[in-house]
Amino acid sequence: MGRTPPSASSTERQWHLIDADGQVLGRLASRAARILQGKHKPTWVPYLDRGDHVIVINAARVRLTGRKEEQKIYRQHSGYEGGLRETRAKIVRERHPIRIVEDAIHGMLPKTTLGKAMYRKLKVYASADHPHASQKPTKLEVA
Repeated sequence: MGRTPPSASSTERQWHLIDADGQVLGRLASRAARILQGKHKPTWVPYLDRGDHVIVINAARVRLTGRKEEQKIYRQHSGYEGGLRETRAKIVRERHPIRIVEDAIHGMLPKTTLGKAMYRKLKVYASADHPHASQKPTKLEVA
């Protein structure tokens, strides 16, 4: 007859490590988003969070192509009238280097409660040091 539908509790979560040093931001973000969603697994279903954990190191050294360093704008709004703040990618890289990678990956995840649960499994660090060595993450190469 039919198969039993998968459950979220039966998911084996693994840890993956991505080195962002010299990697193009969009390619890195799409690879990380696929892993966070679990789309790399044959058991993927759209209504369950079956993804793995992702650690991104060296986020401060991620590469932006073209003239995005000067032209890309990050926007924040306080919710009040006139509360829009715009910052160029160059300044964001200096002040908050992990925000560039976090925003790119977050934008590729679903805008639902399920997407928030997937985003919580993302860990981004500006340097090569991270406190997740005990999880024994497997290193991933980004094409």
